[in-house]
Amino acid sequence: MTRTDLTAALDIGGTKIAAALVDREGRVVLRARRPTPAGQDGERVVGAVHAALGELAARPEWERVGALGIGSAGPVDASAGTVSPVNIPGWRDFPLVERVREVVGARPVRLIGDGVAVAAAEHWQGAARGYDDALCMVVSTGVGGGLVLGGRLHAGPSGNAGHIGHISVDFDGELCPCGGRGCVERIASGPHIASRALARGWRPGPDGDTSAAAVAASARAGDPVAGAAFVRAGRALAAGIAATATLTEVRIAVIGGGVAAAGEVLFDPLRRALDEYATLAFVRGLTVVPARTGADAGLIGAAAAVLRG
Repeated sequence: MTRTDLTAALDIGGTKIAAALVDREGRVVLRARRPTPAGQDGERVVGAVHAALGELAARPEWERVGALGIGSAGPVDASAGTVSPVNIPGWRDFPLVERVREVVGARPVRLIGDGVAVAAAEHWQGAARGYDDALCMVVSTGVGGGLVLGGRLHAGPSGNAGHIGHISVDFDGELCPCGGRGCVERIASGPHIASRALARGWRPGPDGDTSAAAVAASARAGDPVAGAAFVRAGRALAAGIAATATLTEVRIAVIGGGVAAAGEVLFDPLRRALDEYATLAFVRGLTVVPARTGADAGLIGAAAAVLRG
C-alpha cells in the first residue's frame, strides 16, 4: 500500500501562487511557485495554479500525497468550493476546488481563506502554539485573520471566519470596497499607512520609496508624521482586536505580514491602545506578539487545515 504521509498545499495571493508538499511535522518537503497573472482572465490564473501543482505532481513524492489544502485570498466560499479574491478580478465565484481536481484527482480538498490558513499555521507551529483561543492576523497589502477557538481552527461555514480587516472602527471613515466605512484594513494596511503619511506631509528619501516599510524607517528615525501614521494603524488594530476578544475571549493575538515587520514602531502603539480598549476583566492582559511561521505560513496553514481540522 502506498504511504500517504504528505499533504499538498496551495497558497494563492494577488502576487504569487505557491505550492508545496508538507509532511506531518509541518516541514515543507518540496515547493513550486508561479507569479499570479492577476490582471488576466480566470483561465490564465488557474493555468498558473495547474503549473505550480503540476511541477510537484511530476515528482515521485506526489504518490505519497493524501489530500490538498488551499489557502486563498478571498472572499472564499468553502461550501461551494469557489473563490472571489478582491485582488484577482478574473476570479468571481470561480470553481477553484473543481478545477484543481484536474491535477489532484479524487484526493480530498479543503479550501479556506488565507487569514484562516495563517491562524492554522501559527497554532500548529508558531506563536499561538499551546493556546486554545487565538486570533492570528496578516497585516500587509490587506488585513486578514483567522481564529482558533476551543483548541480547534474555526474557519466558519464559508471558510472566512476571523476576517478582522473588515471590522469597522470608524463609522465616519473612508468607504471600503467591502461596502463598509472605516474598516481596519482602510487604516492599518500597508498602502493606507503610506498614503496617510504622504497626505500629512511625509516625504520619501532620495530613493523615492513610498512603501509602508519606508514610512516605518522614517518613524524609527524620529519623523513625527511617519510615527503618527503607525500610531493610527496601531489604534485601528487594537480596536479590532479588542472587539474580537470581547466576542470570543481569545487570549493571544498574533500578527504577521509585511507591516508587522515594522516591529515596535507598530507594536508599541498597538499595545498601548489595547490597554485603553480591552478594559473588561475577561479581556485584560491579552497577549500581542509577532508571528513566527514567516513566508511559509500560508502553505503550512493550508496543510494544517487538512491534517488537524
